[in-house]
Amino acid sequence: MQSILRCIYHFVRFSFAGGWWLVAGGSVSNDRPLKGHHAIITGGGSGIGAATASALAAQGANLTLMGRTKARLDAHAESVAKAHGVEVAAVPCDVANPASIGEAFRVARETLGAPYILVNNAGIADGAPFTETSLTLWERTLAVNLTGTFLCMQQVVPAMIAAKAGRIVNVASLSGLKAFQTVSAYTASKHGVVGLTKVVALETAKTGVTVNVVCPAYTDTDMARHAIETIMKSGKSEDEARKMITRTIPRGTLITPAEVAATIAWLCSADASGVTGEAIVIGGGAGL
Repeated sequence: MQSILRCIYHFVRFSFAGGWWLVAGGSVSNDRPLKGHHAIITGGGSGIGAATASALAAQGANLTLMGRTKARLDAHAESVAKAHGVEVAAVPCDVANPASIGEAFRVARETLGAPYILVNNAGIADGAPFTETSLTLWERTLAVNLTGTFLCMQQVVPAMIAAKAGRIVNVASLSGLKAFQTVSAYTASKHGVVGLTKVVALETAKTGVTVNVVCPAYTDTDMARHAIETIMKSGKSEDEARKMITRTIPRGTLITPAEVAATIAWLCSADASGVTGEAIVIGGGAGL
């Protein structure tokens, strides 16, 4: 009888107050190793960030999803909370704005406690040939992709060191390891994220904190769709543009957000405690 009762939902409750969700009850499971841990995910409302939210929540983590589009964050937070029975906060944040970052992390800490996990996923990928890359494009790209990552890490690293525990996963790109034409600002920013990750990993190596970076090839997200649209402006059809992108991936198909999220979730697990300072390519053979 007890085994049957453990499989029955005793109650389900959904509540909302200022961007906070909780679904209580559900079947009991021992397969939730991140239960009670707080994970912050920037760019958490769509693409890789949204998939990562689902992957970490499935392991029991409570989440703060950050991003610029509040309605999108709210919708995904509600969905994840209902699906996995965890607490999820949706907090507006512009990672190009230091004051916005400071306020968002303050709210996150007050709502769900000190974070054990930080996933820096927010990013932009506008492109242009080098001779047509404006200073505005350059500065905006580095502000979001590189400086934003730096500032978010500064918000959590001291407390993680004091706690002697923590996981940081930065989301870069294959462009953080290789050169691609017409994306000089993006490539420079992602190379910077890889370098920053390695330095912080080295400085925290004896503290119980791990710091890693994932480098996906073209992933089936809004960024990939934007890249296809950009190629189409040169006169290519959508099918031709998509083939140009997928031919950079030996397996012949785009990487999925879930594939990237699975790697991030593993890096946040106890099984990855010996892995730090690594740049992991998720590319279906790209980068070989």
